Parts: sequence; structure tokens; C-alpha cells
Amino acid sequence: MFSHILVPTDGSDHAMHAAQMGIELAHSLGARIYAFHVLAPLPAVAYFSDVIQHTEDSHVDRAITRAEQRLAEIEDMANKAGVPCHGGFAFDRRPYVAIVGAAKKEHCDLIVMSTHGYTTLDRMLLGSETNRVLGCCDIPVLVCH
Repeated sequence: MFSHILVPTDGSDHAMHAAQMGIELAHSLGARIYAFHVLAPLPAVAYFSDVIQHTEDSHVDRAITRAEQRLAEIEDMANKAGVPCHGGFAFDRRPYVAIVGAAKKEHCDLIVMSTHGYTTLDRMLLGSETNRVLGCCDIPVLVCH
């Protein structure tokens, strides 16, 4: 039925719950997991000094470190369940686009994600990333409450 499941994470408790459900499903189906994290790029600013470039470099380094830690948590959960897992991340201002793109690139046939994760005011006003994934994805999406 499903052989390659994408599990997006932002590190929130809700996302980790969805990851656990995805791993359990993968275990029962003999599927593998692709853990994925979307990083927000530093907002665009005019590059008028070395200070700004240093700030961007520091932001990128910290963001990658956080992404690797979050992905490692899911990989550890999958390994304990005997489920093959690898992961990746991408920088994108629109997480739903990156999630759908990763599912296509990795040839995933299911996305398992939570109803919500970390939320900022603009995300509350514009709607959830999960709803956006549902609206533009052509593969099945399992939404975990």
C-alpha cells in the first residue's frame, strides 16, 4: 500500500506525535520514513555591511543545527522501531511548498503530519501549513490530531 512515508517536523510535540504515528504505520506496512524539516530563511535585508552577512551566516548555522537535531530525534525513534529512516531539510518561506516538493523528490507515497505545530500570528491568520499541504498535494496526507 504505502512504501515511503514523508514525516515533516518542526520539533513541536504535535509533530513528534505525528512522527510516532507515521513510524508505527511504516512498521506495520514494512515502509520506510523520510523525515523532513523546513527552515525559515533570514528575512531579506539590504546587504550594506559585513555585520549583516555575519548575522545571516550565524542564523543559517543555528537553523541547520536545530534541523539536524530534530531529524535525529525522528531517526532515533524509527531505528528503535526497526523502520528504515533518512532525513533532510530545506530553506523555504513557504513550508507547505517545501513539504510537497520533498514528497515528490523523494518519491514518497504518503505524508503523515500533525494538525498544527509551532504557530506564529501570521500563520494563524493565513491558515495552517497542513491545510495548505492538503490543498496542493496529489498524494495522500494522513493528518494526526
